[in-house]
Order: sequence, then C-alpha cells, then structure tokens
Amino acid sequence: MSAAQVVAEAKQHTSSNGQDMVSRLCVVSLPYCMRRIAVLIAEDHTVVRQGLRLLIEAEGDIEIVGQAKTGREAIQLTGELHPEIVVMDVAMPLLNGIQATRQILKAFPGTKVLMLSAHGDPEYVEQAVKEGARGYVVKQASSEIVAKAIRELHNGKTFFTASIAKHLNEDFQRAPDGAGLRKKHGSQLTSRETELLQMIAEGQVNKQMASELGISIKTIEKHRQHLMEKLHIHDIAGLTRFAIATGIIENSIQSTIANVVRLN
Repeated sequence: MSAAQVVAEAKQHTSSNGQDMVSRLCVVSLPYCMRRIAVLIAEDHTVVRQGLRLLIEAEGDIEIVGQAKTGREAIQLTGELHPEIVVMDVAMPLLNGIQATRQILKAFPGTKVLMLSAHGDPEYVEQAVKEGARGYVVKQASSEIVAKAIRELHNGKTFFTASIAKHLNEDFQRAPDGAGLRKKHGSQLTSRETELLQMIAEGQVNKQMASELGISIKTIEKHRQHLMEKLHIHDIAGLTRFAIATGIIENSIQSTIANVVRLN
C-alpha cells in the first residue's frame, strides 16, 4: 500500500470514539508509528517552500513542523518548534541564511542545519561550513537527495553533493586548520555588522532597521558610520556591491536592490 493510499484509508476510517488519524496510520502502516524527523523549512519563495514540503513529507519518515519566510523568522520558529533539522536557503531576506545559521546554532546548538541554494558557489559553501552547517545541497537536486541529506544529518553525519564535497576537500587540504574557509573581506565584520550591512543592501532605512533590531535610530546611525569607516566605503551603492561580492547577499537577489544602487 502506497503512502497516499494509507492516508486516504486512514481518513475514511477514523473512528467516532476519537481515534485520530495517526493512530489509524499505525494500524495499517508500521512506518507511520515511528518517530519522524522534525524539520523546519526556511525559504522565502512560497512556491518552492510549499513544493519542498510536499515532496519531503511524501518520504514518510520526515515531518515538516514549520515554514519560515525570512532569516529572522527561521530563528524565531526554531526556538518555538525545536526542529531537529533546519533546511535553510542561503538567500533569505531580513538576515541571510548563513547569518541565520550562525544565530540558530549559537542559541540552539543541538539543531542541525542543511543549507539549500540555487548556487554551489564554493565561497557560499565555505561560509556555511564555517558557521556550523552540517550539509549543503543545491536546489537542482532531486527530492530524494534532499531527503537523504536530512536522514544523514539525523544520523549524526554530514552531507554535501559530490561537486561541493570535492571543493571542500580541496580547501581543507590546502588549509587543514580551516583558515581557508574564510572570506577575505567578509571575515572582517562582526555578526551585528554583517546583519546591518545586509539590511542596508536590501534598502532598509534607519527607522526600519532600528525597529527590526530593537535599538534606537541614533545607535543605528552610529553603527552605519562605523561600518562605512571600517570598510572605507562611504555610500550605499558601495556597501551593496560589497555585500554581493562577499556573499552576504546572493547574486540571485540583486534585482531586489537594483533601484537602491541606481539611486545612489
């Protein structure tokens, strides 16, 4: 009996005395009685997020416990839902996936993060690994590969698609202490500075940033000035180009900030 048939049969035969569908599934299909792997999906594109959920849950042993549309929401939902694994897109608004990974693992060190991206750029992969991600899968991969990666992380292992694993091995061989896994420029910045830089590059104004970070506009202005002095960049267009060049925001989302660059 297929998974779809099991679910359909359970819905039809749910008893009137309160037996829920999960109990019925346990009667007709043993795998549904086993504890499923709790996963949170963090992906800003609704169609991709919903499609990924359907494909992954069709595997039967994985449960999507929540869905986040921004990096900040991913952190919040991780704290509320306690997923075992977070499937995290790299290019996320309001805190990119790599920075969100850093904060999630700092606050919830037992969580495992699987990065998902449209690009296998070695620099993004290196940053993700540096921040503690246990795996990296490109979006072109099949749902079976994504499910396999989730199971590998669940079993305490890591998972990288073949081409990505090759680049990682080469980098570690060149720099066994991990020094090679750092961006030349991005590593200059603290977590708060990186967060602020992303917000500026996304076109947020001081009032928005102050509200989002829970600090005063005056403090935001001081942080912005310090950031510009530290990077020797003194306009928003320059900061935006720097954010793209260092992987703080992905090239694939440049179009969302194109107007900001042109205006400055």
